[in-house]
Amino acid sequence: MAPAMAPVVALRAAVALTGQFPVLAGVDLQVEAGEVVVLEGPNGAGKTSLLRACAGLLPVTGGAATVLGYDLRAERVSVRRHVGLLGHAPALYDDLTAVENARFAVRASGGAPESVDAALDRLGIVGRTRRTPAGRLSAGQRRRLELAVLLARRPDLWLLDEPHAGLDVDTRGTLGTAMDEAVHAGATVLVASHEGDGALGRADRVVTMAGGRVVGQRAYSPGSTNSSTASSPERGEVALVVAETDLGPALVDTAFVDTAFVDTACVDTAFAEMRPAARPGGAHVA
Repeated sequence: MAPAMAPVVALRAAVALTGQFPVLAGVDLQVEAGEVVVLEGPNGAGKTSLLRACAGLLPVTGGAATVLGYDLRAERVSVRRHVGLLGHAPALYDDLTAVENARFAVRASGGAPESVDAALDRLGIVGRTRRTPAGRLSAGQRRRLELAVLLARRPDLWLLDEPHAGLDVDTRGTLGTAMDEAVHAGATVLVASHEGDGALGRADRVVTMAGGRVVGQRAYSPGSTNSSTASSPERGEVALVVAETDLGPALVDTAFVDTAFVDTACVDTAFAEMRPAARPGGAHVA
């Protein structure tokens, strides 16, 4: 019998702090290879924090947490080149053109430069738009550029935070098709959304979060408005998690959000190849 594959995401009583506040307060979650999992819950439930922790941007300070075999408490920088985070904040350099942003991101993550043109074409980043600085693109164009970067990098784990925000109907369809292709090729997808069962054309299950914890899960049912009936944890439960793990204050990582795709072994080369006038000042990797 072949050995069982390790989960792509394995969190057990995982805790992460912003200052002394537990944005993740004892999360238990397991995501298998090839799964598409939707995270739902109200604002402040911990969905974005969970994605940022999985991307290696938010330190996990308690419990156990591994992503793609990397221990997030000791190797969170190493996991970044293998995951792709599409978050709320644009992960672009305003002074670089669209194509320069894409090439830099792919090179910095150790990806294949030849994948850039096809991804930009697919998302409609063509002609003059490719040569336009990202800071002069519309919000929709910037969102499509970020999605093109994600496709070009071909990460093993897709982390999507409200992925439909800023996308028109056609681009939403492109995202859905691209995600299906990635899963078919072996990728895993974790999506945070307020849309619930309307977030994607397909998914395996929906996980409900509240108070920085997973409080329920159910099968994904497209078109359904059902939601988990699990209750939110009380303040005392969250405080107890912090007390039991004996955690002191911990600051959230101050690295730029785009370091989700930056690997320290590649970033110096990528910066060196950028035209000098466009190099962003102060960029760093945590």
